[in-house]
Amino acid sequence: MNVSSPSTTPTQQTDRIPIVDVLRGFALFGILFVNMLTFSRPFETFSLPIDPATPWFDRAAEWLILFLGEGKFYAMFSMLFGLGFVLQMARIQSHDGSFAPLYRRRLCVLLSIGILHAFLLWVGDILILYAFVGFLLLLFRKAKPRKLLVWVMILNILPLTFIVGLTMLVEFNTSISQIGYDKIQIIADLRTDAARAYHVYANGNFAEITLHRINEFFSMVIASYLIMGFNVMAMFLLGVYFGKREVFRNLDANRNLFQKLLAWGLLIGLSGSVLYASLIHSTSHTKPTWPALLLSSFGHALGAPFLMLAYVSALCLLALSPSWDKRIAVLAPVGQMALTNYLAQSVVCTLVFYGYGLGLYGKMGSGMGICLTIVIFLLQIPFSHWWMKNFHYEPIEWLWRTLTYRKFHPFKRLG
Repeated sequence: MNVSSPSTTPTQQTDRIPIVDVLRGFALFGILFVNMLTFSRPFETFSLPIDPATPWFDRAAEWLILFLGEGKFYAMFSMLFGLGFVLQMARIQSHDGSFAPLYRRRLCVLLSIGILHAFLLWVGDILILYAFVGFLLLLFRKAKPRKLLVWVMILNILPLTFIVGLTMLVEFNTSISQIGYDKIQIIADLRTDAARAYHVYANGNFAEITLHRINEFFSMVIASYLIMGFNVMAMFLLGVYFGKREVFRNLDANRNLFQKLLAWGLLIGLSGSVLYASLIHSTSHTKPTWPALLLSSFGHALGAPFLMLAYVSALCLLALSPSWDKRIAVLAPVGQMALTNYLAQSVVCTLVFYGYGLGLYGKMGSGMGICLTIVIFLLQIPFSHWWMKNFHYEPIEWLWRTLTYRKFHPFKRLG
């Protein structure tokens, strides 16, 4: 294949869809909003009862994160990933290029970046999961929009079905001890693991923290991928659906769709998210009552994607307003630098919390975490504007493109 042909060159800035960059920028804020919880304290603490000594404002802040953030923004990013899949495929095929080999190579590079991120920076990486699940998108590249929506619903329901089945098994099995479900021992183990994480992340050097991070990845994160993978794939396919319908290319023609999605998204999304945040915030995952766990899971399964669609629709409708379009456009350069900004958030936060930085791990509550989120993101906005004004590509995106297309691309803007 001729590496200089149009089919093998990356998307130019003039080919970008402005609202898509705005949505990516907004999603980046939301991802940091949620991730700040796990930057600052161990994963194990989310399965333990809330410490009674936690101040009311930190409890309120964590509830707000669960209500407005959890599950909504990685869903938005996943939807945009699926949309990008369609846009890349359409562009390459319009020039009679071969899409699948290029796309597979792109995912392999993304997987490499994700592994480095997870092992050397932060164990909560999402790129590895995106890369693995992304290969499955090739199976749906010729699927009709209606079939895609059916699969979206199926994949979104499957994790809920699994949770329901497991909960009912644990709750109603009369021989719980036979399946090894020892609540007291589980809580004790979680507390031990959390104490170890507190010590290592707050006091360890880079080598000690990296070793602990890798152990966490294989002991906890991979297992979480099994559940998250269904949701990520569902949102990938929703993005493919929107891409095939060209929803974001002509916002005005889809105004009615956005208005309906906003109304239903707020109604179902807010209701489900209130249910989820209120129940899960007051329930220990290790000692759940089955009605609370089932209701919270149901609320999350409906609330997260619908509230995400409400966010997306609201921004699209604002983009149709001449005055608001200019205001939300401030997020576009942040979205154009999505990959670099995502990784930069990990660099900054780990330096704030980990022992080889300021060592504030476990010392900052959720309320201050929200304040830190706002400060970091407000700094990323002007930096992104400056960078995109002076360079064609963000640093990590440039590396990703170069390795994918096997061709050096001009980096700095001239003149």
